[in-house]
Amino acid sequence: MKKIAKWETLESEYLIRRPWLTARRDRVLNPSTGVVNPEFYVLEYPRWVNVIAITGDGRFVMIHQYRYGLGTVETELCAGVVEEGETPEQAGRRELLEETGYGGGEWRELMVVGQNPSTCNNLTHCFVATGVERLDMQHLEPTEEITVELYSREQLLAEMRSGTMHQALMLAPLYRYFYELDRGEKN
Repeated sequence: MKKIAKWETLESEYLIRRPWLTARRDRVLNPSTGVVNPEFYVLEYPRWVNVIAITGDGRFVMIHQYRYGLGTVETELCAGVVEEGETPEQAGRRELLEETGYGGGEWRELMVVGQNPSTCNNLTHCFVATGVERLDMQHLEPTEEITVELYSREQLLAEMRSGTMHQALMLAPLYRYFYELDRGEKN
């Protein structure tokens, strides 16, 4: 198999730098072909986390929130940004507690995924937290309106299959979790 070379950045210019949107235009050279792409756009984001949180009695802690981009209320996993100085697991624990009031349990990283490695530079760390329990009330940011609902396995699988859940970075770890569970690999 032919080795694929890393592209060389010849120039880089930021088009916008805002807290939730950073975009740059790079001029890049593919050293294998000698072709220069004068406009390659990259969206920069911090690392993200999401959490498959499962209570001691096997219910999945899911959230509902309005997503402006699609104009719909979405069923999602608890998720958020890894803040400066945090590990992904610390961020997951913080986000779960803030958004749902749930915490504790046993944690493991299930997978790391990229939303679109072609044009985005960040990764999402996906965790499974089993045995979580309600520890506190929600502590939402002023821009957040989140409701929490506990789903049985059957309810969550039906929701996933219905086509109403759209967040790929959440569906991927959920499908992996159920695949491994059904194969007896992990829980």
